[in-house]
Amino acid sequence: MTMTTQEQLYQTVSHLLNAQVQGVLATQHDQLPYTSLMAFAVTPDLRWVVFATYRATKKYANLLANPHASLLIDNRTNKSMDYHSTVAISVQGLVSEVDDAKHNELLQLYIRKHPQLSDFVNERDCILLQLKVESFNVVSQFQNVAVLKIT
Repeated sequence: MTMTTQEQLYQTVSHLLNAQVQGVLATQHDQLPYTSLMAFAVTPDLRWVVFATYRATKKYANLLANPHASLLIDNRTNKSMDYHSTVAISVQGLVSEVDDAKHNELLQLYIRKHPQLSDFVNERDCILLQLKVESFNVVSQFQNVAVLKIT
């Protein structure tokens, strides 16, 4: 899948982020990467990725120390055809706690995508976080790389 226009790239990103339910969040601690499998949701305008975690986690401590993060989402099937058909997206941006003004809206977005996590995300020690998207790095057909900047 070669993406020739920004609109096609946008559509590819939108489709994959809405179709997939989990991604791998990369944070950093002492200059070492730390990865976590995360359920996520994305706003319709692709400007925000929302996820939840407990406050007492290493990923949350890492994000407090350094809010720069990346989230990898892909559509692999673990078959040999993946080398040519998989699309992988690295979302780059800054993570912050969802503020009161947007909390209910983003909480509902998250719960609509992950109704089975409703109890978890409503627990007192759980925090709703938002990644403000700066760019999407999209890799397709094993080596085709395109960048979609969000402005």
